[in-house]
Formats: sequence, C-alpha cells, structure tokens
Amino acid sequence: MKELDYRKCAAEFVGSLVLVLFGCGTAVMVGCSSENGSGYLLTALAFGLVIVAMAYSIGNVSGCHINPAVSLAMLIDGRMTGSEFVQYVISQCLGATAGAAILMGFVGKDSGLGANGLYDGNVMKSLLIEIILTFVFVLVILGVTSKKNTARLAGIVIGLSLTLVHILGIAFTGTSVNPARSLGPALLAGGDALRNVWVFIVAPLIGGALAAIFHKAVIKKSC
Repeated sequence: MKELDYRKCAAEFVGSLVLVLFGCGTAVMVGCSSENGSGYLLTALAFGLVIVAMAYSIGNVSGCHINPAVSLAMLIDGRMTGSEFVQYVISQCLGATAGAAILMGFVGKDSGLGANGLYDGNVMKSLLIEIILTFVFVLVILGVTSKKNTARLAGIVIGLSLTLVHILGIAFTGTSVNPARSLGPALLAGGDALRNVWVFIVAPLIGGALAAIFHKAVIKKSC
C-alpha cells in the first residue's frame, strides 16, 4: 500500500467534519421539511456553501472530495490510486462521524442529527432517487474539474450543484449523495437511521460509478 499521506487524510477528515457539522446542523436547527420553505432552502444552501468554503481551503491539498462517491468516481476515471481511495474513504467516514459527534454534543441524539431516511418507507424508490441525484452531482464534478479553464470555478460550480440536488432531494430522502455524510449521523443516531443507512451508502456509490463510466465513455471521447 502506498505510504499514508497525512496531509490529504487530514484535509479530507476536516472537510467531512465541517460538511456534517454545518450541513446536518443547519438541517436540525432550521428544519428540512418541504413545507418549511425557508428552512428547506437554508439547509440546501448550507451544504452547498460548505463545499465552496472547503474547496477553496483544502482543495489544493486533497482536491476536496469529502465524499466516498466522488473518490470512487475519481478512481474509476484514473485520477487516483486504489490505495489513495482507501485512505480518502477512511478519513471521510471518520471526519463525518466526528462532525456528527460534535453536533450531538450541541443538540442531543434525539434531534436525529440530520440523518437520512427512506422516502415513503420504500427502499427501491430511495435507492433510485439517490442514484439519480448522485449521478448528476458527480457528473458535474468530473466535468468541471477535467479542464484547466474551468478548474478555477470548480468550487462554486460544485457547491451550487450540491445545492441543486438538495433542493430536489430533501423532500424525498433528506439528500445523501455521500456515504460518509450519511454514515456519521446514522452511527450516532441509531434506530431506523442506522438500519437503513446501507441505502445511503450503496446508492451514492452506484450513482458515482455510473457518472464516472458515462464521463469516460461519452464526454471524454467527445472532447
């Protein structure tokens, strides 16, 4: 295995911690019900703005994946090694869990910690929704980071794209598109969140992989 890159691991840990603390924290404090318009939009914006903030702070160190689905797509696209992928995912999951632990210290376990939930109690619908949302999100990331003339705007574009998928997805599943973001809160919240967390691990990984395959087969070949 390639020697551990502590700088990249630390960057991914901190980025994932901040994503869960601020994103899930906003969801807990202002609500993410589609009936609660302002809270709904604030939650979507919180997740997107975290990506913008982290992209321009840790992006030059690790690329600011802070999402195993993104790292998997980068692996498939040939932009990272298998060893780097493992290191990134471990760091992301640990960071997300630490962020959830800090949030639990503020608001308590009974708040739900912004954990994801099944749409209508339906596993298949939830899987499909998360696959589609993640596919779109990761495809944007692969596209905007593949060319030098768009790389400088990548943080803003990716942040806005995450906001976009949250605006649609919150009403369905609370929007995961990120296995680490789902795993951290679920581990500490327990109950249904922990029982169903596999959906929010498997679906984003499938969506990310499909986006990488589509990007390689269609977009790269046409450039």
